[in-house]
Amino acid sequence: MQLDYDALAALAAILRTGSFDGAAAELGLTQPAISLRIKTLEDRVGAILIRRGRPCPATPTGARLNRHAEEVGLLEKTLTADLGGLLPDRDRPLRLAINADSLATWVLPALAEVEGFRYDITVDDQDHSADWLKRGEVSAAITAHAAPIPGCDATPLGALGYAATCAPGFAARWFAQGVTPEALHRAPCLAFDRKDRLQHAWAASALGLRVALPLHYLPTAQGFVEAAMMGLGWGMNPVAIAAPMLADGRLVELIPDHRISTPLYWQVSRQTAAALDPLTKGLRRAARKILEEPGMT
Repeated sequence: MQLDYDALAALAAILRTGSFDGAAAELGLTQPAISLRIKTLEDRVGAILIRRGRPCPATPTGARLNRHAEEVGLLEKTLTADLGGLLPDRDRPLRLAINADSLATWVLPALAEVEGFRYDITVDDQDHSADWLKRGEVSAAITAHAAPIPGCDATPLGALGYAATCAPGFAARWFAQGVTPEALHRAPCLAFDRKDRLQHAWAASALGLRVALPLHYLPTAQGFVEAAMMGLGWGMNPVAIAAPMLADGRLVELIPDHRISTPLYWQVSRQTAAALDPLTKGLRRAARKILEEPGMT
């Protein structure tokens, strides 16, 4: 099947901006021109690619076509480099799925170091970020899944260490008799979102049993630390972020030195692995500066 890459560019722009109007503004076209490109592409493949609404999400077929276009762009980027710049670069954004704590602690320096890419990053829990890759909605992901996704290569990065932390006053109020099942059942706890089970894993490892935790949902990595210092609740903060606050007493650990770690992996489609090799190397360098060897915590 021969595809119209101008139409694919319109598809990608709709998915980035969430609307036909946004895509038209981004590409410097009229909204009817964008609609015509999408209609022509849908007629060509025989399937609906965009669910009309606000925003306009892709159907599974649309998501797969968008990933195909991204992969072609990355392959052209590799070929451009191999041929000394003789071929044009489509400069398509590279879609990645990355967990919030990695973005907050070690990933950004690697993204800034590697030139030649524009990024379109989806933030999701490390236990779920691989799902975006399985669905074909991203080209690579940082994930807690060690087993390679079919068609992908998995590179170990190291483990991100976490400490259960809270403000000293919070500890005195809620854990005066120590960390017990009863205290954990009462004390407010911070969670990133409803997928976040890290605090439950810590509680189970600390006490050897499962405890129902009263949760605040706070989808911000840096806000987690600030909320803990303000006494909103206790939470699992990356040691890389919390270390200065633990050192100067603004935070304390619920159980000193009882920490857990999450191994992380870089999973990338084999079709685009060569084009993403500079980014893979940059991420590995950045990870070595912050992440632990698995099993250290």
